[in-house]
Amino acid sequence: MYKDGKIWIAQSDKNIFLLPKMANRHGLIAGATGTGKTITMKVLAESFSDMGVPVFFSDVKGDLSGMTTPGKDTEDMQNRIVRFGIEGWEYKSYPSRFWDIFGEKGTPVRVTVSEMGPTLLARLFGLTEVQSGVLNIVFKVADEHGLLLLDLKDLRAMLQFVGDNRAEFTTQYGNVSAASIGAIQRALLRFEDEGGNIFFGEPDLDIRDWMMTDKDGRGYINILSSSRLITSPTVYATFLLWMLSALFEKMPEVGDLEKPKMIFFFDEAHLLFDDAPKALVQKIVQIVKLIRSKGIGVYFVTQSPSDIPDEVLAQLSNRVQHGLRAYTPAEQKAVKAAARSFRTNPAFNTEEALMSLGTGEALVSFLDEKGVPSIVENARILPPQSLMGPADENFIKDLIYYDELDVVYRGVIDRESAFEIICAANEELARQKEAEKAEAEAAKAKAKEEKEALAAQAKKDKEAAKKKVAASKTVKKAASSAVSSAARSASTNIVNSLTGGKTSSLATVGKRAASSALSSVLRSGLSSIFRGLLGNKK
Repeated sequence: MYKDGKIWIAQSDKNIFLLPKMANRHGLIAGATGTGKTITMKVLAESFSDMGVPVFFSDVKGDLSGMTTPGKDTEDMQNRIVRFGIEGWEYKSYPSRFWDIFGEKGTPVRVTVSEMGPTLLARLFGLTEVQSGVLNIVFKVADEHGLLLLDLKDLRAMLQFVGDNRAEFTTQYGNVSAASIGAIQRALLRFEDEGGNIFFGEPDLDIRDWMMTDKDGRGYINILSSSRLITSPTVYATFLLWMLSALFEKMPEVGDLEKPKMIFFFDEAHLLFDDAPKALVQKIVQIVKLIRSKGIGVYFVTQSPSDIPDEVLAQLSNRVQHGLRAYTPAEQKAVKAAARSFRTNPAFNTEEALMSLGTGEALVSFLDEKGVPSIVENARILPPQSLMGPADENFIKDLIYYDELDVVYRGVIDRESAFEIICAANEELARQKEAEKAEAEAAKAKAKEEKEALAAQAKKDKEAAKKKVAASKTVKKAASSAVSSAARSASTNIVNSLTGGKTSSLATVGKRAASSALSSVLRSGLSSIFRGLLGNKK
């Protein structure tokens, strides 16, 4: 309850307040199931909203929607109000927005693969250290080539691209094995089969949309529906860690303020650290240490303080410890550790009090004005002013439907990114290869054609040469025949002259020689014709 510029959270023999300027020093709300952790969260969230500070928390059990509806004036509530001595009590509803990664019980929440980053994705996919290193290389290559990784199909295309060119990238970045690429692809496939592809894409959440106030100046309470999400603990923890990281990266440094800029409740916080690699725990510690200077307060909600690593626990200065149960040695040890984390109050035994706390009671210690933890108080937590249980389901549906941000985030945007660019490049490469293949085949055909043309020309030339030789032989034979005829005629004239016989004139001798030559030519020609018909070449 916000009163006199302070958050009235509990009462012992005095009222216990959380100072707004100390609220960003982080906090812890712990206790066994059913001890009142959710009510404590609600009372704090209502007070932060009243003083104009936006709040985020996850609704694991589905009962935080009651913050949209004023509480009911029951006899039990009236008795509580009298017991606390509250004056001017009023039931209130609070400005709330509902979000849901699956888009079913709230406005869709999406994140791009690039914004999630390789470290968180490696945990999400359950990758080994070697596989995580390869995933880092994939992100590095995408960044250097200007390839946006928006959704999982972009990541798959990028993995394929790096795998196909791993020889080149191994030389530049280190070993990129086909086995590691294959393992990441299989992990990606499993994640998609579980519906994980709905987490990634655009429009991605602008974390600053959670940092709004209503027209009356009250901070919006952002409720992430997590009843379905919590069934995949690693996904739940990784997604909430991304939200915290996004706040850390996008918010400017502001130093110490009179009140926080935003309060972040991390319910079921132990899931964040279960099986978390050392590097991830170090990242969480760094964020928790530094995000305070950006005006963000983080409150971890879990069953036992032992669920939180000591490095993180040391940063949580404002504490509300509900009852713990100790039936085993390990649980007894956890109770002792929790009791020792408080400044001792001489009025009671902290360990014994911790074991005997009832529902709605808690050991409380907040930072004072000097930043020093106060002495622990055994106190009762105030009741919330809004409805304790869930609100009407149809009312919540209408609230989501008419929310201005639901219009912004409901539809999916699929712009050009790594998948489209790599596919286009592959298509162009295939087209070029096809063109090169066609060009090579055309060149081969042309070469064959030219070879055949040269062979035909050579054959033609050879045949022409043979004909020329044959013609030359015919002419020589005819000439020889003519000479012989002339010689015979001359001899005959000589004999006839000596014997007194008839002699032939020179003209007659010439005609006979010419006739003999022509006959020789014709005989040679006919002989060639017959040889051609009979297939006998000489």
